Amino acid sequence: MRIALITGASSGIGREFALQIERALPRLDEIWVVARRTDRLRELEQKMNTKVRIFDGDLGRDYIFEKIQRDLERSQANIRMLVLSAGYGKTGELENTPVQELLGMIDLNCRALTRMIGICLPFLSSGSRILPVASAAAFSPQPGFAVYAATKSYVYSLSLGLGKELRRRNIYVTAVCPGPVETEFFLRAGHFSGKSRRAVSADVEKVVNQALWDSAKKRTVSVYGFSMKAVRILSKIVPYAVAAELMKRMNHIK
Repeated sequence: MRIALITGASSGIGREFALQIERALPRLDEIWVVARRTDRLRELEQKMNTKVRIFDGDLGRDYIFEKIQRDLERSQANIRMLVLSAGYGKTGELENTPVQELLGMIDLNCRALTRMIGICLPFLSSGSRILPVASAAAFSPQPGFAVYAATKSYVYSLSLGLGKELRRRNIYVTAVCPGPVETEFFLRAGHFSGKSRRAVSADVEKVVNQALWDSAKKRTVSVYGFSMKAVRILSKIVPYAVAAELMKRMNHIK
């Protein structure tokens, strides 16, 4: 059975991936979607032509991984595309953020993502694609968004390393590194003051379309938009201390 598997599919980038993958990979037998909000997944299912299999559950718990692994084994699944979009962020200085929020970001953005990759790897084959959703925040330290940026640096580094490991199997990994995207993400994360982030916000359809295009081209990183591409280039040449100071001012941290 040829499938795509998408985490964080109830909203935002994950949901958009589900909608666009159907067009990008028309020969799929099923699209498996993972998220906590059952009602949102049901709504998504109604918009799809390809058969959808829903896994509604908390990626912070064991049972959801166990269920997915059982279904992969029973279906003899061939994962043609794995999209890892589940995650969240929280703005604000670390000392003013509840510890459970900090640990929750690490658990979902890093631990759950790594675990999902681990259980899915045996079911990927030659030509399969993995698209972990990182962030342009991965490119430099982010005062006021420090833990979130650190988790996305992990995703970014993991993607590059994993991609090298899997080349021998002809499996390709593309780290998706958008800047701010017009989704529900900031409803939970909170907003920084000022207009700097709103000025570079991108449309989710364009970000996902670019990511699928870059994946098809076997690119290791997908960055949408001139401004975020410039950020990536600058991050390679600007010292971390300078980058951190610039981000501190952009995020209006005193």
